[in-house]
Amino acid sequence: MTPDDIGREVRLMGEQARAASHALTKLSTAEKNTILLAMADALVAREPEILAANALDLAAADEAGLSTAMQDRLRLDSARIAAMATGIREVAALHDPTGEILREWTRPNGLRLQKKRTPIGVIGIIFESRPNVTADAAVLCFKTGNATILRGGKEAIHSNRAIAAALQEGGAPAGLPDHSIQLIPFTDRESVRHLCEMNQWLDLIIPRGGASLIEAVVSMARMPVIKHYDGICHVYVDQDADLDMAEAITINSKTQKPSVCNAAETLLVHRDIAATFVPQIVAALAAKGVEVRGDEAFRAIAGEAAVVPATEADWTTEYLDYILSAKVVDDLDAAIAHINRYGSHHTDSIVTRDEAAAAKFQLEVDSACVFWNCSTRFADGGEFGFGAEIGISTDKLHARGPMALEELCSYKYLVSGDGQVKG
Repeated sequence: MTPDDIGREVRLMGEQARAASHALTKLSTAEKNTILLAMADALVAREPEILAANALDLAAADEAGLSTAMQDRLRLDSARIAAMATGIREVAALHDPTGEILREWTRPNGLRLQKKRTPIGVIGIIFESRPNVTADAAVLCFKTGNATILRGGKEAIHSNRAIAAALQEGGAPAGLPDHSIQLIPFTDRESVRHLCEMNQWLDLIIPRGGASLIEAVVSMARMPVIKHYDGICHVYVDQDADLDMAEAITINSKTQKPSVCNAAETLLVHRDIAATFVPQIVAALAAKGVEVRGDEAFRAIAGEAAVVPATEADWTTEYLDYILSAKVVDDLDAAIAHINRYGSHHTDSIVTRDEAAAAKFQLEVDSACVFWNCSTRFADGGEFGFGAEIGISTDKLHARGPMALEELCSYKYLVSGDGQVKG
């Protein structure tokens, strides 16, 4: 397609999405939930088609030499499709926040005011190689009465088309308004630019992917953007930590699924317990195939042959792989200072039995999610009880942390009177 053809196609999708957003506001919660359940059933029923499409993407990924971690993000199987369908059913069961009255009051002049939660309108989602985002994003936006335009990466184009088709064709007989969920069917980069420039049709863009994608979207977007650039997540093992607990949390945070944004990328160890804990954790990480890149103090304890020298760049690198940077810090203040300097304000965890130390860490670490004695992998909308999530925001305005139904809403003021005029 020519750039002009792409522009016309994307603009048409924007116009259609705006019309769909008006139709969505008329649906009751019961009607939306019926449509969601039909979507979930359609995903399961179309598993063969979805897996066949995913096989095309995986073959192309292998030919292109994508990393093991990237291929894992891309891969679908029966269990992952079932999990997507379960996520949709969980969203159907969740409380619908739209229409809630957040506050109401009466002014001295008799005017009655209500602050009411409403859909945002039309939301563009730009994402890379994880096809489950197609379902997660679409159903969360739909539950909150938002129309969605999805633009996935080329790595998952066949999978995304199959999933979007299942959602659209499964929901239509149950009452899904036309064009409520649209997927841009081509992967030309021009489509991202056109999407970002359609502020007359789109109210919000949410990019999910690497820093280069997010930076490009932010630089082009004419409407608000909710984002996180990186997941530089930390585990800090305090001087009063249970070391077996610290080992389990570190291993889980790093290796349970290293290709995701809430996987740990840096381990910080208090100097007073380093002599005991560093050899213990290095051995445990080695058993999991993790390469450790440590500072001088960490390497001196672990043995230089066991740990690669860390560079300054390692403290700001999101590996998304079986690599972990590690550092010995003097105390809790030094750990907090390191995280606030090098972290990405995503998720950080302290392991300690000292409640005061945990409280200080949770107060002073400037991140969307700050944990005590648990894995960073719990930074997730599903784990928080929100159902599927649209992403994790490291912004501070409107939405922060796992974004789910409430974060996909705005509000408006309803003002009622009986003839008042301003003097």
